[in-house]
Amino acid sequence: MKTKISIHCLYDALVDPKLIKDYQNNPNKHGNDQIERLADIYKYQGIRHPIIVDPDRGVIAAGHGRKLAAIKAGIKQFPVVYQKFDSDEQFYAFVVSDNAISLWAELDLGSINKRVLDLGPNFNLDDLGIKNYTLDLNDKDFDPNLDDDDPSKKKKECPHCGGSL
Repeated sequence: MKTKISIHCLYDALVDPKLIKDYQNNPNKHGNDQIERLADIYKYQGIRHPIIVDPDRGVIAAGHGRKLAAIKAGIKQFPVVYQKFDSDEQFYAFVVSDNAISLWAELDLGSINKRVLDLGPNFNLDDLGIKNYTLDLNDKDFDPNLDDDDPSKKKKECPHCGGSL
């Protein structure tokens, strides 16, 4: 049975991912585990990011991993956005920075621990895309009854002994 994968992003064209050419000097590497996870995410929630192709060079500027995951997931038509670059230097800087800048971010796993229970008992933790993620019920900051957005649910501390009220 073939699964229909929805597209939730703007695009210029739908292209067979097997026909999209890789940029041979792309320094970003994608392991098979990452590609398999992304393919599963496509099956779960559809496609939310197109592949960016430079029409002058005819190669991918961003989305080498998306291309591989699309092929793995059996997607026959993938959204592509065409973007021109002013120079080879600008193109290469974009190829590298597209992945490199995300390395500056830090996931707050404690916050994810608090929120993931709200997603329901059938939610697949792999759909979060976090490598080797497991729910840590022993996290010192974890309290499934705590809602940071609701002051009435915050823990109260006894002013005399410091114990929880």
